[in-house]
Amino acid sequence: MPEKPEVEFWFDPICPWCWMTSRWASEVAEARGFEITWHPISLAILNEGNEPNDHTPHHLAGQRLGRVVEAARVAHGQDVVGPLYTAFGARIHPGARTDTDAIIAEALAELGLDAALAAAADTEASDATLRANTDHAMAIAGPDVGVPIISVNGNAFFGPVVTPAPTGETALRLWDGIVAAASVPGFYELKRGRSAGPQF
Repeated sequence: MPEKPEVEFWFDPICPWCWMTSRWASEVAEARGFEITWHPISLAILNEGNEPNDHTPHHLAGQRLGRVVEAARVAHGQDVVGPLYTAFGARIHPGARTDTDAIIAEALAELGLDAALAAAADTEASDATLRANTDHAMAIAGPDVGVPIISVNGNAFFGPVVTPAPTGETALRLWDGIVAAASVPGFYELKRGRSAGPQF
């Protein structure tokens, strides 16, 4: 493996499990000195055609947030994606907020981005890219997965689903194990029953 791996991370801002995985991956990236390329996808797009359920309003909120992330990327470049996801996620997940419009406005202001980018939440201008990102993530790690999806040197996988986000040596040990497992072409699944909800 290269000393600094090529790491990509596909996320929907609304997913709490994805948020915790992203915090773990971010900690590992800082400790190991590599960058993560962040890509928004849409659980709303992924679940098109399914009957509406309790998750549907959250998925639609996630799509609105993802549209803003993509509009910011177009306007300001790839480097803004991770910080904007962090600004959204900190308010939504540990912050337990659901006021999407205020979250968008505050996050844009925090990063010094044009407030007008908020308008992207309610247009379809970003949807083609969100769809392409979603389709690509499913192609490399699916089928029948959601977020998070991580690719390390071209080896893509769903997960890990973990709570709370591991830190320190535990974070690094989990990273090394996951990356090693994902590097085996025939390795597909490792799972156990989930007994705890998100712990931010």
